[in-house]
Amino acid sequence: MGKPKKYKDELRKFTKDLGIALFGVAYVKPIKKEFLFSDETLKDLDYTISLGLRLSDGILEDVTSFPTKIYFHHYRQANAILDQIAFKVSNFIQDKDYKALAVPASQILDWEKQAAHLSHKKIGEMAGIGFIGRNNLLVNPEIGARFRLVTILTNMPLEPDKKLKTSCGKCRSCISVCPAGAIKDKKEDFDHIKCFEKLKEFRDKRLVDQFICGVCVKACKGKGRE
Repeated sequence: MGKPKKYKDELRKFTKDLGIALFGVAYVKPIKKEFLFSDETLKDLDYTISLGLRLSDGILEDVTSFPTKIYFHHYRQANAILDQIAFKVSNFIQDKDYKALAVPASQILDWEKQAAHLSHKKIGEMAGIGFIGRNNLLVNPEIGARFRLVTILTNMPLEPDKKLKTSCGKCRSCISVCPAGAIKDKKEDFDHIKCFEKLKEFRDKRLVDQFICGVCVKACKGKGRE
């Protein structure tokens, strides 16, 4: 067994034991210029590990046309758990004498431009965890959009996964329930401005203290549970 596959298998088991539901690897050297890190930081970090933590169906079922307090708490806890897991994965990698950089699960640098250190969902798509759906979220065929993501950059040689060759198909569950009317039939037509304005409205009404919604996350259950 070559090192790239051996390391990948070890990491998959390690993260599964920590509660991770989705695991994928991507070779990202061609897109590193998109990342908001210095060239020196990114110099030889050409691989990424994408991890998905499944959200609670019970908590999501409580979401109707707006985010609930318990969903907000759950959302924050999921991000905190992912950051802790990414910390442990980074140490696992460093113990094998490789570099690792854990990118926070939810740290937006510019909300208006929706800019972050990198796009977790783009990395997740490249790593074969899911595809970009009409809801502008990463969608996994089995559990839909009901998960949160974190990314670890590394120079550990790993066997990359392949992008999924699938889509939302006939499913349009998210379109009618979107409180902003931002989701369209074509994913390219997703209205980022309408979505952001609705998130600001939820925050301004003190429903939640962060720009989140959860309505389309609830609607997107995966093909096995449509």
